[in-house]
Amino acid sequence: MLRIGIVGLSQVGKTTLFRILTHVHGSGTAPGKLEARVGVVHVPDERLDRLSNMYKPKKTIHATVEYLDTPGSVIELARTGSQAQALREVNALAHVVRAFENESVAGSVDPRRDIENVELELILSDLAVVEKRMDRLEKDIKKQKNAALEKEHQVLERCKSSLERQIPLRELDLSAEDEGAIRGFTFLSQKPVLYVLNLGEKDAARANAAEEFATEAGLRQRPNTVVTAICGKVEAELAELGDPEAAEFLASYGLKESAIARLIRASYRLLGLISFFTVGEDECRAWTLPSGSSALDAAGEIHTDIQRGFIRAEVVKYEDLIAAGSMAEARHRAQLRLEGKEYVVGDGEVVHFRHSG
Repeated sequence: MLRIGIVGLSQVGKTTLFRILTHVHGSGTAPGKLEARVGVVHVPDERLDRLSNMYKPKKTIHATVEYLDTPGSVIELARTGSQAQALREVNALAHVVRAFENESVAGSVDPRRDIENVELELILSDLAVVEKRMDRLEKDIKKQKNAALEKEHQVLERCKSSLERQIPLRELDLSAEDEGAIRGFTFLSQKPVLYVLNLGEKDAARANAAEEFATEAGLRQRPNTVVTAICGKVEAELAELGDPEAAEFLASYGLKESAIARLIRASYRLLGLISFFTVGEDECRAWTLPSGSSALDAAGEIHTDIQRGFIRAEVVKYEDLIAAGSMAEARHRAQLRLEGKEYVVGDGEVVHFRHSG
């Protein structure tokens, strides 16, 4: 399952975002306890909904994203290590950045400054881990020559140099072999980051143009980052409404879709993910897959037995299946293709796997 950790400075709207995404209310923790909260969100996908209407299955299963809401400021987390282990296990960070005026929140509105401050704390946290490990490695290497340890030390030396120049590890160009040598550390500054600009109500309509807003705020595009925007105040109200009222409410602010749809789409883009579908009378389901994955990889997402006994993949584009109205008609129109193990699955394709066993 895709896991994303919500981080940021204090009073920027982290918990509001968590509630918007998960519809979970209240603190969820006992007084005086700082515990991370986890919520699972179904990925909205109109394509799956239409396929479900076509097949009328017993079950429709959306893909899911797990969000981790960490208490307090990310600076506290980075400095004390509190909750840091939970963050190290996520696939990406959603960094909520204040872009709204509020008299009750201390300090001026400066997204660029806040992003740099949080980035620095992640870098310092990682630097402490790197230096501690390198000290130990140097002692071990003196005792006994070991190619794996020497390789790890070499890669950590590059990491240390980058961090000392205040460059996050997500911007360091590492080979697959280099990545493997340090994978166990799950460095925080190596995580891809989704910057979530929390806009004021007057800027709510600009959530549709987050990149333009970010440019005006002086934010520059950096490797392995994506920017999106929400208006926490508006979206919190939206979360309380039913579907018809929600659509009307969105339109009144000039918004085309909810924050959930925007954030998840941006998250998929950041991590290079796609969706493919399996359909039938029992179940219609969306599956998440890294872009560029093979049909054999896709089979493994469903079950290792299907992957092991893979024979062929029957593939049809979502648009073609909808237009045809049935798999049989898509086959009649020669839109259903038989593909082998190496076939690269495309976003939105409907796949049926032929397998032995």
